[in-house]
Formats: sequence, C-alpha cells, structure tokens
Amino acid sequence: MHQNLASMFAPDDLADLQQAKNLLEHPGLASRITGVIGMPIEKGLARLPASWSRQIGDVTQKALTQAANAALYTLRDQPGRNPSNRWHKVGVAVSGGVGGFFGLGAIAIELPVSTTIMLRSVADIARGHGESISHEDTRRACIEVFALGGRTAADDSAESGYFAVRAALAQSVTEAGKYIAEKGLADQGAPMMVKLIARVAKRFGIQVTEKAAAQAIPAIGAAGGAAINTLFMSHFQDMARGHFIVRRLERQYGVEAVREAYDRCCV
Repeated sequence: MHQNLASMFAPDDLADLQQAKNLLEHPGLASRITGVIGMPIEKGLARLPASWSRQIGDVTQKALTQAANAALYTLRDQPGRNPSNRWHKVGVAVSGGVGGFFGLGAIAIELPVSTTIMLRSVADIARGHGESISHEDTRRACIEVFALGGRTAADDSAESGYFAVRAALAQSVTEAGKYIAEKGLADQGAPMMVKLIARVAKRFGIQVTEKAAAQAIPAIGAAGGAAINTLFMSHFQDMARGHFIVRRLERQYGVEAVREAYDRCCV
C-alpha cells in the first residue's frame, strides 16, 4: 500500500479493512453450498421447474419488502450493541428445516421468514458498528447487503465488485429521489426504499435460486434444508460485517481514502 495512504490509517483499521475485503470478495454462495452438499449446484438447478425464473422476481421482492417492514422498523435503535449472530442462525436453521421437509414448494412461505431473520441479523451487525437503525441511510444500507452475494466464476469483476454494486444501487436511489422531488411525496409510485428493494431483489434472486437448487435435490431433506439455511445466513452475515466495517471507516477517513485503500488490499 502507498506509504502516504497507509499512514492515514491506524494499523487496526487497516487490518479491519483487509478483513472486510476478504469477506466481501469471497467466492459466492454456490461454491459454499457445493462444499456442504458434496455435489455441483448445477444438479439442483436442473431440477428447478421452468416457471421458477418467472416467479423468482416476485418471490424475492415480496420477501425483502415484508422483511424490511418486520425487521428494520421494530429493532431497537442501540448503536454499539453486540450482535446476536448465534440466535439468528438458530432461527433460520429452524425455518430452513421446515422448508427442506416440505420441499421446493414451501420456499415462497419459508423465504419471507428466513429473510426477515437475516435482515434483523444484518441490522444487528449494523448497530454493532455504530450505525443508527432509525436513520434511513442505515436502513437502505441493510437492504443493500442482500445484493452483495460475493463473486461467481461467470462474473465480470468490473460489475460484481463491492464498490461497483454499491454504485449501481446508489444510482437507483438517486433516480428515486429525483422522481419524488419532481412528483412529490403524495405520489408513492416509486419511493426510495421500494426502488432499492426492486433493484436488490434482482441480485438476491440469484442467491435464492442457488439455495432453492440445493433444496431441490431429493436427498437433502429437513436436515439439509437447515444446514443450507444456516449457510445462507452465514454468507449474508459475512457480507454485512464487511459492508459495515467499510461504512464505519468511511465515516472516519472519508469515502475516497477508504476506496483507494480497499483497492490496494490483497484478496
């Protein structure tokens, strides 16, 4: 790292930034699931019904919308409080076990439950890094985590990297802000959070499809469904930890300095 840049950051903060990059640029969810189920995720993808690709957009958007209302607006605003990651993992394991028992058809029912628990965990992690859940910017940042799915072999690094995804999401929020400024708040056709959720749902749908593919394999069952959901939770907890480390450092050192230091970190 450039000497002048390195001198700006405390050593512990540089170590935190390196940890954040390791988490955020980690291989995607599919590779993690493959390691758990012991077979390529493609076998499960082949079992998904043809209608799945048409349904996934609605399923993920509804799940995120319900989760935002149930999690973000009910969590106490206590910045600095240590997150309860273990209890959130238990919650999604239980919902995943139910989903695994009843099969692929239960995902539309199970996903809003597990997404709500995951979003609550994400918000809990945000609080632990000094964020105020009462601020709309923090609430949007929590939703953004579900677009941070990690890399896949097919990804274009210029489009899938952490800061590239954030920039794309920020643009959608800016467009929504302009719409509201022009139309007024009385017209609720495209408020900022709705616009952001719609954009995030497209990327979150990729991760949900990989989860569904794993659960579509007949041998998975309830125990496998619980394991997959625990992995699903761990994945987004990692994304949240990285995301809110970066945001904490941005508040301290500025966005541009953190971005430059992040780029110079190794993966």
